[in-house]
Amino acid sequence: MRYPHPGTGLLILILIYAAALVATTVLAGRRSDRIGRRKPLVILSGVVMTVAAVILALAPVWPAVVLAAAILGAGYGIYLAVDAALITQVLPAVRDRAKDLGVVNIANSAPQVMAPALAAPIVRWMGGYPVLYLLTAFVTLLGGVFVYRIGSVD
Repeated sequence: MRYPHPGTGLLILILIYAAALVATTVLAGRRSDRIGRRKPLVILSGVVMTVAAVILALAPVWPAVVLAAAILGAGYGIYLAVDAALITQVLPAVRDRAKDLGVVNIANSAPQVMAPALAAPIVRWMGGYPVLYLLTAFVTLLGGVFVYRIGSVD
């Protein structure tokens, strides 16, 4: 498979990512509701997204990037399906949920704002994109491990 024009390639990756995200969001949401557990699926999402980052680090070729887009979309779809439910289950007081969810929203947005500033020196001085993707894999996996430590929900 040959790498397409950048604009076409990006469109292909977005469509693959979106299809995987939608498919797994629906499946993971149903599964989570059926089994009544959230943590295992959030942890699974972290592992799946870690695999995508490792693929990008080790095989920066078009077929691998296509595969990574599908895997990343699947992992993020699983995460989206159960993360909000998990968060609302661990919030301390019903009357403070709106405020607490606002803080959670900032916590979810802050990494997206900070990532370019952190990524630029890593790419420039620490080994390029492979190192960035491996660090991403590590942090993603670490996030899944920390979800395991949440004690008040399954």
